[in-house]
Amino acid sequence: MNNKTLSRNETLAIGFMMFALFLGAGNLIFPPALGQEAGTSVWSATIGFLVTGVGLPILAIIAIAKSGGDLKKVSERVGPLFAIIFPLVVYLAIGPLFGIPRTGSVAYEIGLLPYLTNGASTLSLFIFTLIFFSLTFWLSLNPSKLVGRIGKGLTPLLVILLGVLAFTGIISPLGSPESPVGGYEQFAFFTGFQEGYFTMDAIAALVFGIVVIARMKERGITSTEETTKKAIQVGVIAGIGLALVYLSLAFLGSTSVETVGYQANGGVILTGIADQLLGTIGLLLLSFVITIACLTTSVGLTSAFGEYIQRVAPRFPYTVTIGVISLFSLLMANMGLTQLLQFSLPMLIMIYPVAIVLIVLTIFKNTFNEDSRVFKGAVIGAAIVSIPDGLSNTETFANLSEFIVSLPLGEMGIAWIIPALIGALIGYFLSKKEK
Repeated sequence: MNNKTLSRNETLAIGFMMFALFLGAGNLIFPPALGQEAGTSVWSATIGFLVTGVGLPILAIIAIAKSGGDLKKVSERVGPLFAIIFPLVVYLAIGPLFGIPRTGSVAYEIGLLPYLTNGASTLSLFIFTLIFFSLTFWLSLNPSKLVGRIGKGLTPLLVILLGVLAFTGIISPLGSPESPVGGYEQFAFFTGFQEGYFTMDAIAALVFGIVVIARMKERGITSTEETTKKAIQVGVIAGIGLALVYLSLAFLGSTSVETVGYQANGGVILTGIADQLLGTIGLLLLSFVITIACLTTSVGLTSAFGEYIQRVAPRFPYTVTIGVISLFSLLMANMGLTQLLQFSLPMLIMIYPVAIVLIVLTIFKNTFNEDSRVFKGAVIGAAIVSIPDGLSNTETFANLSEFIVSLPLGEMGIAWIIPALIGALIGYFLSKKEK
């Protein structure tokens, strides 16, 4: 019998590693934007944001632990074809479609744009991202321990900077929260819930969770029960850190309208807040740290996606693969941060409900004997609504929005929940009937 477990220090170390993996510089741009738009409803909106931005990633880590540390095993319960498609979609989302380009866009918005006297331009964005993704390609050829060490050193520095920023903003607020706008006027919690999709942490956790479980196995933890127990503790440590960051940044965003004004994206808001509260030196330091953090994240995601392609299609050389990834990410990043976020919304709305269903069912799989029909029914039920819901956020299929809103819970943005429950129940009763 294997009685090995992690010490308290080892658990803390893996928990902080998980926090560092999640705290991508890109995630820092969403809470300030939420705070500005939610205004006086900032806390209910932030709670909704925390559900998908913190709660779901923790559950995803637990789900991966209960599945033996394998995303493919989680997906196989739906079917063999789904087990190929869903992991690929997850890697594409956190990779060259959104995750990697976002690192370049955020680095430009925070690292360079505040210092351009003439503001943003197509040329300055292209030159910056060309250099950024050229460095990404070069470093990804051999993602050495140096990049990891830079990341480890930057995370504490970034947390300290954010702590100083939050403390200063709480002691001397920039202003008072304005009235909520947009979806925050009526459904602050559920609008915040959907905003949490943008962090992509729930689907990223399906990949990061594999890394965490691997670190546990290296320390001799092999039983699923012990792995799950420690995954919960690690997830809570990382979750507390993320929650504190998100709460403080959302508060700063809610008080920034008077001095910073309403802005198109959170990158501009964050730099405006830093300039107002910390001055030029503070802004310079924040810009530098976030730019380097974006680069290390870009290298990590590029090499991870390259290694994934090597596993599923080994005939493609690694060098060629990361070259294509870097070039594609360069093109995507030149959409600009605001346009990139708008482009990513439809796909995230399609993916997230399916990911949520998989995560929840995997955690509670023993209650229905892990029957694949329950997984299939719930995933199909969620996808039937989430796919047209995502499409309704595009110009081509904008007319679908009236249909989505007319569905139960549609106005709140969670119309997929009831079909997913119905699908799961149908699968459950079919399994009972056969037995």
